[in-house]
Amino acid sequence: MIKNKFHKNLTQERWQKFSAKEQILNIAAELSRAKFWLEGKNEKQILNCLNRAFELIDLTIYAFKNQRALKELLRFREVLAQFYINQDKNIEEFKKIFKTLLMFNKFTSLVEI
Repeated sequence: MIKNKFHKNLTQERWQKFSAKEQILNIAAELSRAKFWLEGKNEKQILNCLNRAFELIDLTIYAFKNQRALKELLRFREVLAQFYINQDKNIEEFKKIFKTLLMFNKFTSLVEI
């Protein structure tokens, strides 16, 4: 059982009831907030948003049954983590990472960032 730091009322069981599209859009909401703070160059807020996104990604990873999709999600998490630790937080690089998340679902792939 994952203990949430940021989404305290969100249980693993509740998260699993969301569709893949809803899970991706919830993660995307955190990345959208991070993008806003990236444009304003507020490092603390960027990291807060990314930490919340990691928590949702981890809930999603825990729920995945499809091995191929799980592998892709783990790789996405790895790329996002590399962005997190980089000193230079390039917004264009972030947009590519963000778009990668949206490509996980045919519906969310239509969302513009």
